[in-house]
Amino acid sequence: MRSILLLGLLAASPALAEVKSSTPAGFEVERKAVVKASPEAVYAQIGRIGEWWNPAHSYSGKAANLRLELKAGSCFCESFGQGGTIEHMRVVYADPKTAIRLSGGLGPLQTEAVAGTLVWSFKAVEGGTELTQSYLVSGLVRGGIQSFAAPVDMVLGEQFDRLVSKLGK
Repeated sequence: MRSILLLGLLAASPALAEVKSSTPAGFEVERKAVVKASPEAVYAQIGRIGEWWNPAHSYSGKAANLRLELKAGSCFCESFGQGGTIEHMRVVYADPKTAIRLSGGLGPLQTEAVAGTLVWSFKAVEGGTELTQSYLVSGLVRGGIQSFAAPVDMVLGEQFDRLVSKLGK
C-alpha cells in the first residue's frame, strides 16, 4: 500500500507549491493566493473538503467519502471499503476568522515516525482573502524524509489549486 500511495504522490499535478525548506530533519511546503471569498467563506469551504479534494489522493477513490469537521478534536477522516475508515489528520485549531490547523502525517507519511502540521490561514485583504496553506513535517522516515518534500509539495499544491478554483480567484 505504501508504494501505491507514493506513486500517487509522484504522479500528482505539475503545479508546484514552494518547498520552503528541506533538511534531513524535515521539510516545509507553502502556497499562497488571494481569493474573492471572505475569510468565513474560505473556512466553510475548507470544511466541505469532499467538494475540492482530488479523490485520486484518497483511499476510497471517492471525494464524497472525505469529511472534515471544523472543530478541535475532530478529524479529517475517510470511509472506505467494507467498514474501513482512516483518520488522515486531527483538527487541533479552528477559527472561522483566522485559521484551521491539523496535525498528522498525510498519505505514506502516516506509516513513518513523523509529526506534521498542516495550516490553512486566511486574512481579509482588499478584493477578498489571502489564503496560505503550509505543511511542516519532521521525524524519522525510512529512506530519508527529504525524499518526500517534492512529492508532498506537488500533492498539496494540487489540492490548494482545487480549493482556490472552488473559491474563485
